[in-house]
Amino acid sequence: MRIVFVAAPLQGHLLPLIPLAAACRDAGHEVILASGVDVPDVRGLRTADIGGSFSLARAAIRVSLRRPGLARSEMKGTAGHGFVGELFGRANLALVDPLMELARRERPDLIVFESLSEAGAIVAGRLAIPSVLQENTLWPAPDLFQAVITSSALAGLDVPAPELTIAVTPPSMRPAPAGALPMRPVPFSGGGAIPGWLREPAGKPRVLVSRSTLTGPNDGDPGPAVIAAAGGIDAEFVLVRPAGTRGLPPNVRAVDRVPLDELLPRAAAFIHHAGAGSVLGGLAAGVPQLAVPGAGDRKHNAEMLARSGAGLAVPADAITADHLNRLLTDQSVRTAAQEVAAEIAAMPAPAAIVPHLEKLVSG
Repeated sequence: MRIVFVAAPLQGHLLPLIPLAAACRDAGHEVILASGVDVPDVRGLRTADIGGSFSLARAAIRVSLRRPGLARSEMKGTAGHGFVGELFGRANLALVDPLMELARRERPDLIVFESLSEAGAIVAGRLAIPSVLQENTLWPAPDLFQAVITSSALAGLDVPAPELTIAVTPPSMRPAPAGALPMRPVPFSGGGAIPGWLREPAGKPRVLVSRSTLTGPNDGDPGPAVIAAAGGIDAEFVLVRPAGTRGLPPNVRAVDRVPLDELLPRAAAFIHHAGAGSVLGGLAAGVPQLAVPGAGDRKHNAEMLARSGAGLAVPADAITADHLNRLLTDQSVRTAAQEVAAEIAAMPAPAAIVPHLEKLVSG
């Protein structure tokens, strides 16, 4: 088969597709990643840039001007699917024509698209080929699909439903959508170099602290609060791509981009902005997490994590030394994290999904 995987040109949208894309490649199929975001490592997969005119910021401004009340709710994380549907409905318009041009040239047999790249479904419909919707958030993928295709930007277009939906959220945290095929969420951070000291044991608990690859209002960077609170904690804190490094205590170190998927299994805890990829990556590694609620889906993600018992949901400006100590010492949080990790490990691997994709094409 020739399969095109479609993601909005944003790291958090593309990276979750790569494990399944690589599994398809390893099974002998030709794979193309259609996106446009630049990451250090895509596991040797072929890529195509379809994001030349894509601008999430421009789309966000236009939607905010039209729906200011909804935009305010989005910044609080209380807009549900309303704002994101309008935002990615408009943003996907920029992807349809370049994806169609790519598809006419490459003649794919199948298109796999992530939850907010409905351009993939539009082009599959025009080509009369099957499409697959792969979940990459903690929101059910069909809900996001409906929010985008019914947005004001796409309401007039014919957007056929996918023939198959793949669900990656652990069932104990949220039931899979009806009829969806479960697949293990495989963490993949897109590469980066690991410094020698970070490959060595720290001699004390090591806590990874990350932030979003996107910056903007209420982006939930936990770094400043961790720097302020970490000095009295008997642990080593590693800030990944920090916004600033002034005034670091002796037990806080900074690194550039690193492959978190390789480092998390050896970490004592993980602190981050509550992006879906970060939550799922921490859960797969079985480490306690502190997630910062915020705009978009991040409030939903952080609260879902806290309900599972596998982590804490704490606003960035409220993080204290007590929270850091609890993250490292509360055995109930660690046990819950390990239980969810075992649940994820028991889910079908991406390689097990490939025959289902083959069947869609072969009939």
